[in-house]
Amino acid sequence: MFETLKNAFKTKEIRMKIFFTLALILVYRIGCYIPIPTLSASAIEGVFGNSVDFFNVLGAITGGSMSQATLFSLGILPFINSFIIMQLLTLIIPALERMSKEGEEGRRKITQITRIVAIVLAIIQAIGIVIMLNTANSSGVSAIRPIFDFERGQTPILTMALTIVIMVGGSTMVMWLSERITEYGIGNGTSIIIFIGILSTAGTSIAGALKQVGNNWTYIWNILGYILFVVAVLVFIVFIDGAERRIAVQYSKQVKGNKMYGGQTTYIPIRVNGSGVMPIIFASSLLMFPQMIIQLFFSDTNAAGWYARYMGTGTPVYYVLLALLILGFSYFYAQIQFNPEDVSKNIQQYGGFIPGIRAGKPTSDFLRKINNRITLFGAVFLMIIALVPTFIFLALSGHYSNYDLGFANSFSATGLLIVVSVALELNKQLESQIMMKHYKGFLK
Repeated sequence: MFETLKNAFKTKEIRMKIFFTLALILVYRIGCYIPIPTLSASAIEGVFGNSVDFFNVLGAITGGSMSQATLFSLGILPFINSFIIMQLLTLIIPALERMSKEGEEGRRKITQITRIVAIVLAIIQAIGIVIMLNTANSSGVSAIRPIFDFERGQTPILTMALTIVIMVGGSTMVMWLSERITEYGIGNGTSIIIFIGILSTAGTSIAGALKQVGNNWTYIWNILGYILFVVAVLVFIVFIDGAERRIAVQYSKQVKGNKMYGGQTTYIPIRVNGSGVMPIIFASSLLMFPQMIIQLFFSDTNAAGWYARYMGTGTPVYYVLLALLILGFSYFYAQIQFNPEDVSKNIQQYGGFIPGIRAGKPTSDFLRKINNRITLFGAVFLMIIALVPTFIFLALSGHYSNYDLGFANSFSATGLLIVVSVALELNKQLESQIMMKHYKGFLK
């Protein structure tokens, strides 16, 4: 990877893209430190201390922006949820499915609809968060600070409306930054923003855990064990990420004009974890959505207590549902990425065949069978990454004891998978752009 970066900086065009990406990341991180004047950061930290799961997840993704009541408090989460909703609706609504097959124009229309849905979701989330923070005043926690004199001593309606506008505007700007990174920079902007948020949250949490070593030096063993386990999980993720099943394809010789084509053997690579981290993000977002609605709008009801006790984060039912949803979304995403019928048609069109398999439907059935088996292994891998290390991280953080070092939730196994996936994808993007630049120079 360091060699790739070195070669990338030698090329002016790629170097400018890297600097542009870093500049937009800097803008994003500056926005994560600009406070919202209508919110009290100390009061919101008190709400975080009461283990509001939605706030904790939002804080981890946004690099702690929510806990500090800053401009980018909502971060990129509304856009992610909107993207997931549009992916599902494209398979259900025929008009959207036709639009997705219209080429660049269709994708542009779907992207515009996705932006509108993201803004609507941001408005809903901002309203829920502001209502929840204002409701917390009854317990002595003043999170909303009225900035208009005539609102003091009463419900700050205008202040709440201004807070909603600021939070939605910040989320829209983050969405715009991610699109600019994707269009003019290096890599996928949404993934990079999540990547930066997780790294910054992890760094802050580990630094906080190191400060607690002064109170009890034995905590250093927890921190060392945590770091070693993180390294082991990273190695495991990288190993699986590069694993693939190669299906040999033989092309027969064809004479076209005065030239002979074909007569060579190639292969179709099917990655074990071809869907990456998306099934975990889809499953977590789907499970978090009802919990978010209940916590934001019905936090004082019996239904909220029942849901938190039997189906909330950390319950056995939650982990079972998470595993099943990861399995389902893995197959869903695999069907989007790999179409056996199309691959079979392409092989047959160019005079190719899989040794021992007849062309046409037998080839597509064979590819579907192999893809389903590989997807199952990938889904099991994602289940292990999403569930098993979580309990080890909680134990090393002291969650099951009478202390809490506070870094288990900030750098979870899911976060590690996102970090590794984004880093490897960035490396591949740089390598492909370097190769394209070399090809252009050769042709000139």
